[in-house]
Amino acid sequence: MPKIIVNNKEVEFEEGMTVLQACELAGAEIPRFCYHERLSIAGNCRMCLVEMEKSPKPIASCAMPAADGMKIKTNTPFVDKARKGVMEFLLANHPLDCPVCDQGGECDLQDQSLFYGLDNSRYTENKRQVKEKYMGPLIKTIMTRCIHCTRCIRFATEVAGIPELGAIGRGEDMEITTYLEKSMESELSANVIDLCPVGALTSKPYAFEARPWDLKKTETIDVMDAVGSNIRVDTYGWEVKRILPRVNEDINEEWISDKTRYACDGLLKQRLDTPYIRENGRLQKSSWDRALKLLISKLKSFNPKETAGLVGDLADLEMIYSFKSFFEKCVGTTNLECRQDRIYINPEERMNYIFNSSINGIEDSDFILLVGTNPRLEATILNARIRKAYVKNKLKIYSIGDPGDLTYPYQNIGSSTSVIREIVSGTHEISEKIKKSKKPIIIIGESALYGKTGQYVFETLKSFLSTNNFINKDWNSLNILNQQASRVGAIDLGVYLINDKENFSFFDKLDNNDFKFIYLLGADNIYFDKKDKFIVYQGSHGDKGAEIADIILPGAAYTEKNGLFVNLEGKCQSAYKASYPPGDAREDWIIFKDLANMMKKPLGYNNAQHMRESIKKLVQFKINNNVNKINKVDFVEENILIKPIDYYFTNPIARSSKIMSECRQISKKFLFTGIEKAS
Repeated sequence: MPKIIVNNKEVEFEEGMTVLQACELAGAEIPRFCYHERLSIAGNCRMCLVEMEKSPKPIASCAMPAADGMKIKTNTPFVDKARKGVMEFLLANHPLDCPVCDQGGECDLQDQSLFYGLDNSRYTENKRQVKEKYMGPLIKTIMTRCIHCTRCIRFATEVAGIPELGAIGRGEDMEITTYLEKSMESELSANVIDLCPVGALTSKPYAFEARPWDLKKTETIDVMDAVGSNIRVDTYGWEVKRILPRVNEDINEEWISDKTRYACDGLLKQRLDTPYIRENGRLQKSSWDRALKLLISKLKSFNPKETAGLVGDLADLEMIYSFKSFFEKCVGTTNLECRQDRIYINPEERMNYIFNSSINGIEDSDFILLVGTNPRLEATILNARIRKAYVKNKLKIYSIGDPGDLTYPYQNIGSSTSVIREIVSGTHEISEKIKKSKKPIIIIGESALYGKTGQYVFETLKSFLSTNNFINKDWNSLNILNQQASRVGAIDLGVYLINDKENFSFFDKLDNNDFKFIYLLGADNIYFDKKDKFIVYQGSHGDKGAEIADIILPGAAYTEKNGLFVNLEGKCQSAYKASYPPGDAREDWIIFKDLANMMKKPLGYNNAQHMRESIKKLVQFKINNNVNKINKVDFVEENILIKPIDYYFTNPIARSSKIMSECRQISKKFLFTGIEKAS
């Protein structure tokens, strides 16, 4: 390997590295503004200047390729003087408004000026002023602070895949703006706030809410989709003020979706903070003791075969496990289901319902086939990986079903299931392309698994991949794109009602009115005729499930309890308590423990740790149960129609969020009058 000498220290570096990267390997800290390891090199801030042997002037280390035998110095008076000159230039037009800047305390410019800033300015000219730009409801602009690092432009173009930011003018007159000064439409737009090193782009909803040093910071997991993005929740008292991304190279890198970042204001609104009982057609406040006693008496009045439970989209493993244990031990029934969307699943082995290639593995793929999915809206972070793979590998992307506008080019090869039949039979043009590829990826969305065709689509594609040896210990091309944070974990724990002949027996019974007592565990996206059913709803928000409930039990939201979540690729991650449930709301597993104790049928555990041990055993059993069974099914011809997704309103927290409502309004191009624009 080539070697470089940095501050008289010799280090090895990989071919293709820059001088800045080589210096960091040697332990030298290089200041920078425009450089970012996940973006292309711009080399326009010049803060990363270093001294190179035989060079008469300092060099920009971020743009200079490292070469064998280079001698670099980063801490000489020559370098210090050069960086101070750059800092003086950057501050010449900066408003110096740190006391009222939301970036204060987290500002790269502020930090670097501590080391390289001067105590006075030699410039007596008037500072330039730039009018503020409109970038939508999420991003606040103070463009006079901008130092033209162009991080935001490069992110929008390279990562988000929607080049809606650009620069006009030259030199001092250069301005960063959206085209036609419209709102940014990318679902990743707010990541430019984290990227901005100077406070030119800050968070509009968070503006003047708190100072960073006043906030309690908790590292946890996102539940807005099934990706399981790693996040940091910042709270002031019990109130969640903001959500920021955490670095996880295998899942979300350092990006999060706008919904993940800003739906948190929904945690304050429409909260259930006390039990309710429906009396004379109206919901009335109740005590916990009275509500639980009424629930138990109603349970005893029904035959166990007439009782059922449905798990919602945001449930953690502890919540699901205690729910299942309660129904099996105390109620005496297995009428449980986690699929509010009624999609086909094959739970015989774990690979049948997870993303087997892994999110990080997308970057290694050389062929992608999307089947009935719109990853941009169903899993925004995963979609960013697909774009990254496209840019990196120039791979071909095909789609069965029309997902609409994605952030990368793709070819729609039809919507009928007959296309799948042609692919597996070898008569379709892409059949050979799949067979010749080394690491193909087939992503099956929930729209393809819905209805009569679900079983055919899944089993046929699995058989095709298995036959061509694309399902093996080194690489598995079969991928299911779940949209719900609770889905994989619920299937792991066996929360479904499936027999040998019927995949939807639960829903058949529901439609036939066989269930008289239904327990909704945060299930708000299920639609059925209530008729004479007795409904219990347990959840955090007064949403669709609570509207039809006869008893309401207030639970905790995902930021208000410790919990385990299994993401779409099967990784189990821990979420941690950042706040507290409001009012009399309780953690969900405690509710089931109290119910079981009142029925004198204890669940067998008294604390979360004991319960987690049982959960991990079940999940581990599912992981080890790998039979690779192939089921043959008959052809069913039907069009695969990708179901439209109300992206900003997918769950009760998002539906309660004022910010998500604003984003939704803009995405649908609504006028202020509420009348939708003509298309």
